[in-house]
Amino acid sequence: MESLSRDLRIAVRQLLKSPGFTLIAVLMLAFGIGATTAIFSIVEGVLLRPLPFPEPDRLVVLGDILQGAGISPDSGGTVTAPDVRNYTRDTNSFTSLGGYNNTNFELSGSGDPAIVYAARLSAGVFPALGVAPLLGRVFTQEEDEGHQQLVVLGYPMWQDRFHGDPHIIGKKILLDRKPYVVIGVMPAGFEFPIIPGHLDRSELWVPMSFAPDQFLNGASNWGYRMVGRLRRGVTSARATEDAERVAEETMRSYPGFMRSLHIRAKVTPLQDDAVHEVRVQIRTLFLAVLVVLLIACANLAGLLLVRAIRRQRELAVRIALGAGATTLLRQTVLESMVLTVSGGVVGLVMAAVALRVGRSLLPETLPRLNEIGLDWVVVGFAMLLALVTGGLCGLAPAFAAIRTSVSAALKEGGRMGTLGGGFSRLRSALVIAEIAVAMALLTASGLLLRSFEKMRSVELGFRPDHLDVGAYSLPRKQYATQAAVNEFDDEMLRRLARLPGVKAVGLTNAFPASGFHSSNAFVVEGYTPPKNAGLSLASALFVEGDYFRAMGISLLRGRLFTPEDKSDSQLVVIVNQKLAEHYWPGQDPVGKRMRLGLPETPTPWLVVVGVVGDVKLGSPDEETTDQMYEPATQEITAAGTLVTAAELAGDVGYITVRTELAPEQMENAIRATVQSIDSQLPLTQVQTMEHAVSGSETSRKFNTALISAFAAAAVVLAVLGVYSVIAFSVALRAHELAIRMALGSQRGAIVRLVLISGAKLGLAGCAIGLVAALAASQLLQSLLFEVSAFDPAVLGLAALTVISMTLMACLLPARRAASTDPLRALRAE
Repeated sequence: MESLSRDLRIAVRQLLKSPGFTLIAVLMLAFGIGATTAIFSIVEGVLLRPLPFPEPDRLVVLGDILQGAGISPDSGGTVTAPDVRNYTRDTNSFTSLGGYNNTNFELSGSGDPAIVYAARLSAGVFPALGVAPLLGRVFTQEEDEGHQQLVVLGYPMWQDRFHGDPHIIGKKILLDRKPYVVIGVMPAGFEFPIIPGHLDRSELWVPMSFAPDQFLNGASNWGYRMVGRLRRGVTSARATEDAERVAEETMRSYPGFMRSLHIRAKVTPLQDDAVHEVRVQIRTLFLAVLVVLLIACANLAGLLLVRAIRRQRELAVRIALGAGATTLLRQTVLESMVLTVSGGVVGLVMAAVALRVGRSLLPETLPRLNEIGLDWVVVGFAMLLALVTGGLCGLAPAFAAIRTSVSAALKEGGRMGTLGGGFSRLRSALVIAEIAVAMALLTASGLLLRSFEKMRSVELGFRPDHLDVGAYSLPRKQYATQAAVNEFDDEMLRRLARLPGVKAVGLTNAFPASGFHSSNAFVVEGYTPPKNAGLSLASALFVEGDYFRAMGISLLRGRLFTPEDKSDSQLVVIVNQKLAEHYWPGQDPVGKRMRLGLPETPTPWLVVVGVVGDVKLGSPDEETTDQMYEPATQEITAAGTLVTAAELAGDVGYITVRTELAPEQMENAIRATVQSIDSQLPLTQVQTMEHAVSGSETSRKFNTALISAFAAAAVVLAVLGVYSVIAFSVALRAHELAIRMALGSQRGAIVRLVLISGAKLGLAGCAIGLVAALAASQLLQSLLFEVSAFDPAVLGLAALTVISMTLMACLLPARRAASTDPLRALRAE
């Protein structure tokens, strides 16, 4: 330890003698380690960190897969109300199992009315999760089945809305203007359901309290999810077999119109279910930042190698005085590790700042955003990374040190080029590797930029300019009948239409760019589906007022809805062009008939009265779906027994307002108009449609921006590597270049000679990088949109950029070589 301590002091003293070199090396490593640590904190927080529940590996999600329905197996995970009852009652593989779904309530009676995100849970969910409440208790099976109006508050809700009242248990709050008794408060950090996005986390939980008709008429509504805790020793495969048995029994009890459906059970670890949508995205970002770290390490190794070659005479003296190879090896590696540990510490600070500043920029599609941060695992990873990096980067200069030739280095006139040949080739190989990985990363960045450009140019099917949207939810206590709902909607449409500058107003159950993914089965009269085609599915939207004109959706055939399309009139529907071409190719769809449900479902026929353009309901890069629009006033009549009144309760409606004014100027007027009808009704998510569309692009924008930043950093680091290699090469060849000039070589020829040396490095790196980019194309493919991973324009531009930057890096050493005074250079030798 005494020897190690002495060598460490010597290493620090040697580095302090070269402050410029030390500062550059530490900052370069700090950037690489800091970026890698910041991204690793996301990987650890989202993918690697166990869920914050006791024994999280026993928590699973249980759902159905509809076989023969034309639905991807990956979409399994939802269940019906009868499934929740049957799986909970009849399976034996779980200590506890329960169902849940997301909902929202109007919270009033304590401060200003607000829409709060919530979840309905059956009694088995809290015991399955295994988290005890901070205050009070959770509801029981009897209270759930007895339709008791109880609520468990989230910690943030308790703190923000009720100021952490320690006597909150037993008090009543108004949800949808109905009194609910507070029986518990969950601890800080408790989050369930775990869903992408930190803006719609559940703030409170209420009993599921299924209505009796939901077990009958709700058998076709896969709108619920289930979570359970496996018994000790029970595997997911065994639990799946157990659930399959119950699924078979459930299918035997289906009503007649559902006999053609077949379900299979699917058991998935809750950890995998929570992150499966973002796993590829995060892994790709982590690989990209590791590439940047590798380039930084290659540069550090190159700098240390140059330093070792320049210190040959000093090292030769030390060897001549008796220093052993082990001592020199240890001191050289220690120097490298001092640099990397210093870079790791500075990198940790940079990572902390980056996470604090950039947390709000993370896409809301990432789950568990609140858990991303610098914990001991992340700090340990950064320090381990620094130590490993230091050891690896110090190997090349360490071997250069112990291979120093004492006689060659000490003889009069000996130059530092004695080790130049072999180690110059090693440095060149490092730089070629840097250029190759920079080329691969630059190609990835170009492909993502091209994809983002393609996405931004997609035809949305509506006009987002001069358009405002806002969400509301009518409480069932005050709006218990459809007539009361219709009266409110009609009055709101009238008042909004009278606002100055308003051109058109409409209502809908889901506006474009909201991520609407719900699909309804339907039947087309006279259409015989191909064999194994599965169910006919379409996104069903319910609209009211002048919705199509407000959204700027074009009418292609027929007519739009009119005030005469009421619940007691002919049931009508408008379809999009994709659905019309699918089911009535070469025909006029107007006048054709279709209905909701399966072929055996007793639902009324709807007459097609119009065809509109295709609309992107989610992100612009998502595939356009078959779409159908129905008048909101006919929703219950058209659905028949498919949807129960309990399942319609709490549905959110969206206002769409097209205005001649700047949409930002209309937001307060829209809020005031709604509250002039019902002063307690809050209006949420009031925003311009352009902002909503931009929000739907966040994930792709984040990927593109971050990988582009890494690519830019990689190119800059590679250019620095090229510059250092060429500059050092020129220094080693100063005598040769001076002789060339003395014999009549022109300065232009010297510049060309140096540039050709750099171009060779660039071309070799580009060739290897091109192969690496093509090899990594499969990883990128899932992140690309309408762009091939082998896009020649992107590959060519990336290669041209790298070659150009390489030549620019060579230009300064080339001009310096060309301006050398031959007489002075030869005299120095």
